Amino acid sequence: MKVTVVGAGAVGASCAEYIAIKNFASEVVLLDIKEGFAEGKAMDLMQTASLNGFDTKLTGSTSDYSKTANSDIAVITSGIPRKPGMTREELIGINAGIVKSVAASLVEHSPNVILIVVSNPMDTMTYLAHQVTGLPKNRIIGMGGALDSARFKFRLAEALGAPISDVDGMVIGGHSDKGMVPLTRMATRNSVLVSEFLTEERLNQVKEDTKVGGATLTKLLGTSAWYAPGAAVSGLVQAIACDQKKIFPCSALLSGEYGLNDLCIGVPVVLGRNGIEKIVEIKLSDAEKAHLNESAAGVKKTNGLLNA
Repeated sequence: MKVTVVGAGAVGASCAEYIAIKNFASEVVLLDIKEGFAEGKAMDLMQTASLNGFDTKLTGSTSDYSKTANSDIAVITSGIPRKPGMTREELIGINAGIVKSVAASLVEHSPNVILIVVSNPMDTMTYLAHQVTGLPKNRIIGMGGALDSARFKFRLAEALGAPISDVDGMVIGGHSDKGMVPLTRMATRNSVLVSEFLTEERLNQVKEDTKVGGATLTKLLGTSAWYAPGAAVSGLVQAIACDQKKIFPCSALLSGEYGLNDLCIGVPVVLGRNGIEKIVEIKLSDAEKAHLNESAAGVKKTNGLLNA
């Protein structure tokens, strides 16, 4: 199993590290445009192999896509990260050109690849990858919902004073501060609805804290977060590589599901060896449907900037 990660910055390197440590891939290729950067990151990570007990081979390359040939899965993290006060949507001008070039180059060298898009604005960049490559809809996946759901579960556990292993919850909708739809109504603590433990006011606070999860970290760090995004990507890659049939909320191209068409947005999907093996349509309340439709309108507006 060969995995390529394009972009050897903080998110890409964290992603490569988590994949290597889980030891399910035979090879991980790191690619970056900065001379020697990916090579250095890969060498540094390889020097942890004996300490962390993995046998995955990590190699780095500066802009040589021939090194990525025959990749089973490729992750696109390249692009500029957010800075404090920036929205994900403000990155579109620069990142669209980068993602367009990267996606085309990856598919040229690995025609059977499954793409996972991390670059922001993530839903729009996932949609752009479909336009550029023409790959089947099951083979292009946007990471956002997996990360947003992890942040949701963190906030739920915090509010409950419970271990995170006790908590389950999901975020659908767009990967943006306004577009996220944290499904508090369905969230559970060891199969018991969290509404049994938390007041509506506290649940609303959890929802709002989740929606600004990325912005909160950007303000604290001075740039986008990387540990949780890297871990979220590695979870998706492992589910595909190991054919786990796990359900993750991911940005997927919709063709009538949830009453939506011609956009990529976060919905629950089953991930396996073929990428998105099924889009799961869950029954939403009227309020959740309205919020999802509002989120979809925001995503479509951002998509419109691709041709502006």
